[in-house]
Amino acid sequence: MKKKYFLLLCFLSFLNVSNAQINLSVYSEVSIVTADAGSELFEAFGHAAIRIKDPVLQLDVIYNYGMFDFNAPNFYTNFVKGKLNYQLGRQRFNQFINSYNYQKRNVQQQVLNLSQQEKQAFFLYLENNAAPKNRDYWYDPYYNNCATKLRDITTTILGDQVTFTKLHQPQKKYSLRALMRQEIPWNTWGSFGINLALGNKLDVIATESQYMYLPNYIFQKFRIATRIQNGEIVDLVKREDLLLKHKKQSYKSQLLSPLFVFILLSLLGFLITYKDYTETKRTKWFDFLILFITGIIGVVVLFLWFFTDHTTTPNNFNFLWAFAPNLLMAFLLLNEKPKQWFSSYFKFVTLLLILMLLFWIIGIQSFPFAILPFVLFLIIRYVFLQRYFSTLNQ
Repeated sequence: MKKKYFLLLCFLSFLNVSNAQINLSVYSEVSIVTADAGSELFEAFGHAAIRIKDPVLQLDVIYNYGMFDFNAPNFYTNFVKGKLNYQLGRQRFNQFINSYNYQKRNVQQQVLNLSQQEKQAFFLYLENNAAPKNRDYWYDPYYNNCATKLRDITTTILGDQVTFTKLHQPQKKYSLRALMRQEIPWNTWGSFGINLALGNKLDVIATESQYMYLPNYIFQKFRIATRIQNGEIVDLVKREDLLLKHKKQSYKSQLLSPLFVFILLSLLGFLITYKDYTETKRTKWFDFLILFITGIIGVVVLFLWFFTDHTTTPNNFNFLWAFAPNLLMAFLLLNEKPKQWFSSYFKFVTLLLILMLLFWIIGIQSFPFAILPFVLFLIIRYVFLQRYFSTLNQ
């Protein structure tokens, strides 16, 4: 009977730590848990969380900073605007691991080398963070996500006692965009969309700390990290355990890949342009299609740049090829009587494309690789239209 009351007391204490603090036993463990990538875009970067286990208290909990509520008011509108309200979720570890086993994704843990006082500090910090009034936070996929939270919590609790050793030699430097491309194959619509939407802030060389926005680098950096304990430098990770072993997955490529689509569209464009040139005419429907598509994309790029709270969408030079005024120009070109300034307009957008290629070469911004054949086609088409309208105005 006494044992039942003791377990009940532990359970009630677990539900409300603010009323009765739980003291972890000497057998407790604090672990960094990382999951490999899945086959869907939102799973392509993997996942990271913190586990606290205490066999004496029969406590085994995962703290997951990657939770969000699809049913929250205006969720999709806020998502587009960059108002990403995420939550710290707390659940039983067996529920967490079962879901990843169902998805057939590898999961590993790194048990941290902590004193009893430090374990308790992790536990109290996470419990306080998981309280309803504290669990919400503004998510940023590159600067404040499920992985960076683990880095920040560790440095908050251990302070200058922990050192995350550098992974790379000085000559091997990566930008946030380059790190992202290690996780998602470049010739996929997911990679294309991300590279299209995000500006040149991602092209600045990342610091070693910024590498840890990716769960893969959380695992690598914790593996080689050190700490000071009892006046000595020791490994931060005491033990690594492989919790789930499955065949490694990756984000799946599509049959109609971006490069295939843009090459197909460009070849069609070259053929139409050659035919128009030899017959001294212009294919109106094709010009409408090209200008309408690039214009619409340009409007989206500018919207993300100026009208959202996303930290990485400003300064996006994709507008140099996806030029928003093309949307208006698409309809103006349907007019039977072209304006005199049409030739100057296409001379201007041709210069923008050349400027874009220059920005790409010197590293101001990296663009989606798949659009290169399409950009070359646009240069040819715009030069043709420039000369075509110049001839009409003579």
